[in-house]
Amino acid sequence: MIEFIIRRVAQAMLVLFVMTLLVFFGVHVIGNPVYIFASSECTRECLDEIMANLGLDLPIWQQYLMFLGNLAEGDLGKSFTFGVPAMSLIWERFPATLELATASLAIAVAVGLPLGLYAGMRPDSLVSRAIMGFSMLGFSVPIFWIGLIFILTFSVRLGWLPSVGRGQTVQVFGVPVSVLTRDGLAHLVMPAFTLSLIMMSMVIRLTRAGMREVLHADYIRFARASGVRERRVIGLHAMKNILIPVVTVLGMEFASVIAFAVVTESIFSWPGVGKMLIDAIAVLDRPLIVAYLIFVVVMFVTINLCVDILYSLLDPRVRVGGGGP
Repeated sequence: MIEFIIRRVAQAMLVLFVMTLLVFFGVHVIGNPVYIFASSECTRECLDEIMANLGLDLPIWQQYLMFLGNLAEGDLGKSFTFGVPAMSLIWERFPATLELATASLAIAVAVGLPLGLYAGMRPDSLVSRAIMGFSMLGFSVPIFWIGLIFILTFSVRLGWLPSVGRGQTVQVFGVPVSVLTRDGLAHLVMPAFTLSLIMMSMVIRLTRAGMREVLHADYIRFARASGVRERRVIGLHAMKNILIPVVTVLGMEFASVIAFAVVTESIFSWPGVGKMLIDAIAVLDRPLIVAYLIFVVVMFVTINLCVDILYSLLDPRVRVGGGGP
């Protein structure tokens, strides 16, 4: 296991280095933020001064080397717009996005897993067909359309839930949390459920497919023949194998939800990092864009490593150390 972790960390460092190249040079060939910050009456001398203040007067390779040096110290630069370290802005908005993503993951697992188990155990029933139809809709219908329908139905027509914002929060170890207040929970329901639909559909289909496969396995038949209760057969023997692909896919989907919850956060005006990224792109705030993308790369690599370790714990047959049987 230690050898596996060391090897994966080395691979992660290589991936991170390549991504810094792609992200840094990719962002720096898009537009010139000087013309956004400068007024229409700004002279050439004024433009040169702004470029010098933003550090854009240096050759791009020199800017990249400075960026790597600062990155090694944990400094990803200062935001052009706010004049504060970019990572501080990301950490300020990240709790809201993490809370939204965690809530959507919890909904996806709590709803999708039982529905998938039922659909796998009774694949020919009418309820099972309805469950699979629901999962197909979850994959097919665009998130922005679902969010707008939720707002029109539950906010405008019925008036049950608030449509925008995060609501009231409480401080937990210095981090604002909205799920612990009634107002915050009301604000969280619609965006979390909207964001969970794709993950929920994926959980349903993976669980159903896994259940249909393992029910005919020899160890399940042997357990039933030995007189083991059906609840234990499904809950212990079958679930342990079903959860392997579910955990693997959900781990990466969770990272994707955190990184790309832009649409949901924009629809519901959720103050997370996704909405911050849209605002940064609008004004070409390069340090903030680069810091966000590097943050996303590190998060994906870290979550992927954790998923691999959890995968090996769920299935002892997986040999991650490179050794023989």
